[in-house]
Amino acid sequence: MLKGIHPLLGPELLHAIATMGHGDEIVIADGNFPASTIGPPVVRADGVGAVQILEAILAHMPLDQFTDKAAWHMQVVGDPAAKPEICQEFQATITRLAGGFELASLERFAFYERAAEAAYIVATTELRIYGNVILKKGVVYPEEAHRV
Repeated sequence: MLKGIHPLLGPELLHAIATMGHGDEIVIADGNFPASTIGPPVVRADGVGAVQILEAILAHMPLDQFTDKAAWHMQVVGDPAAKPEICQEFQATITRLAGGFELASLERFAFYERAAEAAYIVATTELRIYGNVILKKGVVYPEEAHRV
């Protein structure tokens, strides 16, 4: 345990978000996502839901303010305008912790292609389908960094 660090950020996930640079992306994946075969290194978050991990990550990692889109969810196959409850929870969490970013949507295979280029995938055991989100890391400004 460390002071000031969200308790769901274990050593591997903390390392992942700390080593990512501005513009790098991280995927938070549900239990059905093909995390181990799509490409990027996988950080396991077993027993934890996707919204919980999103909250933990956004407590420490800013989203990219230099682009119009910094977070994406996977569209529902056959109903691209649908917003599953979990995606609404993603949006509420992003609004609360990261500001005015709108959760954009990507068609399923476009989501997989983007995920394949991510720096890391966080494999949760989220049971709800379409519980996947991609985040683009922003900049930590000097006044936001902790100083001793």
